[in-house]
Amino acid sequence: MTQVSLVDLIAGARAGFLVSFPTDTVPALAALPEKAELIFAAKQRSLDKPLILMAADVEDLWSYVVGSDEEYKIWRSVMDKYLPGALTLVLPASGCVPKRMNPTDSMTIGIRVPNSAIAQTILAQTGPLATTSANVSGQPALQTMTEIAAQFPDVLTLTETECQGEIPGIGVPSTVAKWTGTNWQILRQGAVNLEF
Repeated sequence: MTQVSLVDLIAGARAGFLVSFPTDTVPALAALPEKAELIFAAKQRSLDKPLILMAADVEDLWSYVVGSDEEYKIWRSVMDKYLPGALTLVLPASGCVPKRMNPTDSMTIGIRVPNSAIAQTILAQTGPLATTSANVSGQPALQTMTEIAAQFPDVLTLTETECQGEIPGIGVPSTVAKWTGTNWQILRQGAVNLEF
């Protein structure tokens, strides 16, 4: 089991290692976007299940999406209302998104800003990371850093002591809403009820 300090986890993520840390929903498995294949391999995840790009701030995500001025206004209004929080928006992807984030559909990218102090601290220092829940594909999401360290011994997992004082995740995945070009389509109903 490889449980590490916050400093070591941030350094490891920046060096291209697979890491795990708490969020406001379920703990994340994360890597630099250009190292996304590490997540697919660790989770035994099908390549047609895209990853989410998570960042500390909405501003860090704009270069990864592309749309009209009108679409940006609509997206911004939803982000201002629900982010940071348990909402993932699937938007048209710009050329900045590495294909390995979404191997079977490079046209879209899911973006999210977690409402978690510890996740935001990490993401502010690593930049946006490719993320998904910490579990083997098809299994329930693991809820504690100790469980994750046991199941994924090669992943740099934040120590439980570094997580003390952090509000635990709600244990429910984020709501996923996809922009269709005219409105939102709910792909997964999670913690947030999106009101249009």
